[in-house]
Amino acid sequence: MSRIFGPVRQLGYVVRDIEAAMHHWSGTLGIGPFFLFEKVVIDDFQYRGTPQPIELSIALANDGDMQIELIEQKNDVPSAYRDHLAAQGQVLHHTSAWTTDFDGDMARILAAGHRVLQSGRIGDNRLAYFETQGDYPSTTMELYDITGRAGRLNDKVREAARDWDGRTAVIRR
Repeated sequence: MSRIFGPVRQLGYVVRDIEAAMHHWSGTLGIGPFFLFEKVVIDDFQYRGTPQPIELSIALANDGDMQIELIEQKNDVPSAYRDHLAAQGQVLHHTSAWTTDFDGDMARILAAGHRVLQSGRIGDNRLAYFETQGDYPSTTMELYDITGRAGRLNDKVREAARDWDGRTAVIRR
């Protein structure tokens, strides 16, 4: 467990085609089912301090207690997702630590010298990605608030994976 960020609970991948990526992960790797959110609104989204009207599709599945997140950016505004995909391709983009004390954890992370790369909110749940890459561009860290709705969704995704029989690979939301 990171003493700065907390335990990693999710691995996030930026992909060019979310449908193809879900079918690869479920069919080839046997991980699923994926919960697909075709139009995700991130309110107050900022990349490097500049507001951006980002458009995303997100798919979530679990492998045991580890959540897999697939992200397809639908528009071409500046973001860490777009930059990573162009520079690194469809490989690990970020690891995510989940929190129920977003303000306290943000204070600790910022005090450790990390700067916010991009941030926003999905509903009431805040998220922030940090400039943690240095010479290792696939190690962006995210802090995600899982109070309320987000925590219940993560529980539902994890439970669906426990009983998944491989038949329904995608659950559309």
